Amino acid sequence: MNTPFIFGKTVSGEAFTDRENETAKLVSNFQYGVNTFIVSPRRWGKTSLVKKVKGLAESEKLKIVYVDVQQCRCKEDFCERFASAVLSQTATKVNEWLENAKTFLGRFSFGINASPDPTNEMSLKINLSPKERSMEDLLQLPEKIANRKGFRVVVCIDEFQQIGSYPETMQFQTELRSVWQHHELTSYCLFGSRKHMMEALFDDESKPFYKFGDIIYLQRIPTEYWVKYIIGKFQMADKTITKKQAAWIVDQVDGNSSYVQQLSWYVFQRTETKVTESILSDALKELIAQCNDLFESKTENLTAYQMNFLKAISNGVTNGFSSTKVIQEYKLGSSANVSIIKKALIEKDLIVKEGKTLKLADPVLGLWLQQA
Repeated sequence: MNTPFIFGKTVSGEAFTDRENETAKLVSNFQYGVNTFIVSPRRWGKTSLVKKVKGLAESEKLKIVYVDVQQCRCKEDFCERFASAVLSQTATKVNEWLENAKTFLGRFSFGINASPDPTNEMSLKINLSPKERSMEDLLQLPEKIANRKGFRVVVCIDEFQQIGSYPETMQFQTELRSVWQHHELTSYCLFGSRKHMMEALFDDESKPFYKFGDIIYLQRIPTEYWVKYIIGKFQMADKTITKKQAAWIVDQVDGNSSYVQQLSWYVFQRTETKVTESILSDALKELIAQCNDLFESKTENLTAYQMNFLKAISNGVTNGFSSTKVIQEYKLGSSANVSIIKKALIEKDLIVKEGKTLKLADPVLGLWLQQA
């Protein structure tokens, strides 16, 4: 029996709720070759959205490549992972994959690792020469394959913000932009889990990726969609949860998609026939406890000022941090210190800007802080 609520991994099928507008827009961008940035806080379903659209839009004439660069620590790692994903996912058979590697990487020394598990992709190990054109040749790969094979390509790069931490990052960003902007048969979908770093890549006119393409800001899925979804999953198992109780689940985790699924699952597990208030309370306690070690690790090196700032947000303060009242109540030092604290916590991915307000990047962190 499959779990009715999925968390901790990408979701698809019936587990994917709402996002009709974003799905339609992204499908259109893929089909018309529009470069796209997707921006939202962590765990809002960016990867699930991209993979859903990949399934909807992909065809013989449109190949969609997905590559996760989270573990890439330098531009050489990035280019190797990029080339491997493009070669394997634009081919339909292993023989074609190998032939493409020989055809398009003939000037490189490379090795191929094949997994005994047929569900795993083959991977490529490329020996980059010191010549300047080596990486450019790899970045040209999707356009070369598209030209040769007679189809279009969309390359979707997850955790793209990682390039901001590479050595000589500005030079590499300039190299990427200078190659990709001339592609006619290849477009790019760039997204990642660190909102402020993604925004820093394209929101500054001095940066290479400024105005590179369309921007999709993911919003929270409206509560009414979640309520309908949660109630439906309970009904399928002959269990009962009220609209008010389902809305409570969404509200406790501030509509965070992954946490809505996780908390719903904890409630579902405890329910034999009908959800009670004690079941809701115990499920929430389990969720907070499950995150305890993570939050301890994230906050152990914070200053007292930074912890106080987080506690202010967890208590409902979202703006006006420089006011005398907030500074004194939460012991933030001074208005000048507030700016320093804010900047540090954004860089640590602990808080995010939403319009003119600040929120915790992880809503369960707020619940944890309230009981600490």
